[in-house]
Amino acid sequence: MLVERIALGLMLGSVAVLPSLAADNSDSRPDFSGRWGRNAFNFESMARGPRPLYNTKRVADGTNDPGELIGDYRNPILKPQAAAVVKHNGELAAAGKGYPDPSNQCRPYAPPFTLAMQLGMQMLKKKDGFTIIYNQDDQVRHIRLGGTHPMNLKPSAMGDSVAHYEGDALVVDTIGIAAGPYTMVDRWGTPHSDALHVVERFRLIDGADAKAAQTWHEKTDGRVGGARGAMPIDPDIGKKGLQVHVTVEDPNVFTTPWSAFVTYRPLTDEWQEQVCAENPNEYYNGAWVGLPRAEKPDF
Repeated sequence: MLVERIALGLMLGSVAVLPSLAADNSDSRPDFSGRWGRNAFNFESMARGPRPLYNTKRVADGTNDPGELIGDYRNPILKPQAAAVVKHNGELAAAGKGYPDPSNQCRPYAPPFTLAMQLGMQMLKKKDGFTIIYNQDDQVRHIRLGGTHPMNLKPSAMGDSVAHYEGDALVVDTIGIAAGPYTMVDRWGTPHSDALHVVERFRLIDGADAKAAQTWHEKTDGRVGGARGAMPIDPDIGKKGLQVHVTVEDPNVFTTPWSAFVTYRPLTDEWQEQVCAENPNEYYNGAWVGLPRAEKPDF
């Protein structure tokens, strides 16, 4: 009986050796549930090391010009072929022409693009992992807790994500993200290959630190939605923030791995569903670029 085992353990001077009495630390793991948001696109640069691309087109206050996405194609993290793609996209943007990305093509947002693009997200804990839902276009990711990537993994739109805990961090490792004509790493159109490897470290941080990180990023990148903001951030800095440290590696595209932050704070509104409506006229002046369409009627 359990009582007898405890008594025996006490007589021996310790109960820590009994497997049935080993502490279950699942309750001590960080709780990432709830709705999280921010009011600036793109990645937050690290203080040191290789940095992600930024928009060279700025507005009067020095922040990113959301109307013209002209990436810094001279960034040393880019290999020549990738730099040429970013340069071409910037030329299209400067000429007032859009270029297709997963958002305006109503396609899946795989990481790390989803981190650069999405302003709202929610993590749903499951017995065997997590489901992450994003507010824009109702994007969904599935993450397995524990285990490894399968052998002979076939690339897919969202890739294969496995996770484990390291102290107070949830580490998500993603590979197998299929490369295609409309997939990219960031909003400047940096391409990726099937060798893309993304590692995200989710951590809860102090609320005041989260606010400071968001404020700094908005000053450099611009605030979506103006003073009011596109996402209703909870002003209570007594509540924890959620910060993602992302590391991106693709030897076919980048000269080196690089890292960045994305910082979220709690939201105050209810979850809102959004639907992506295919509309080539908005971006391409009537030209049909990449949007899926049926060549024959279904009935």
